[in-house]
This record gives sequence, C-alpha cells and structure tokens, in this order.
Amino acid sequence: MFSRRLSIRRIDAAGQRRPCPIHWIDSFAMRNFTNDAIFDDTLPLADGLMEAGTRVPLDRLQPAMEDWFRRKSYLKPEERLEIAEIPAGSGVP
Repeated sequence: MFSRRLSIRRIDAAGQRRPCPIHWIDSFAMRNFTNDAIFDDTLPLADGLMEAGTRVPLDRLQPAMEDWFRRKSYLKPEERLEIAEIPAGSGVP
C-alpha cells in the first residue's frame, strides 16, 4: 500500500531546505482534518519523511499540505514546501 517514500521539506525565504517536523506531517495525515480521501494512503515516518500509496497525486499533495501548514501557522508567508519522491534504492532512509 505505501509503495513510495516522499521527502517533505520547508524552504525558507533564503532558499534553505529543512525537513518538516513529523508533527506537522502527522497533523495533515489525519483524515478528520483534511477530509479528503485521496490522502488516506499516507503514513508519516519521521521529520521530512512520509510514505504514500501510488494513488496519492504529488501535484495535489503539495498545495494541500502547504495550505494546511499555513492555516496551522506552521509556514510563514515567505516559506513554501518541496515534496519529492525518493527513488527506490537511493539509500535515503
């Protein structure tokens, strides 16, 4: 079910990338908050790391997470998210 690993990074105004804290990712992953079944196949693992099923579209996940993080005041107005699939066998945890 969770066949993909995703890197979830916050990019600050200076362009520095930092892993998003797991509690941010976990708050998004709870269905009762997002109320969007398309994101049910997500599993927070660690800071900056999430597993997801193949039906989770990254082009919808990034803006949805960014919107949620802004509503929770996790992201500052000048910050943004970067979500990328980690290639299998890359050695990245």
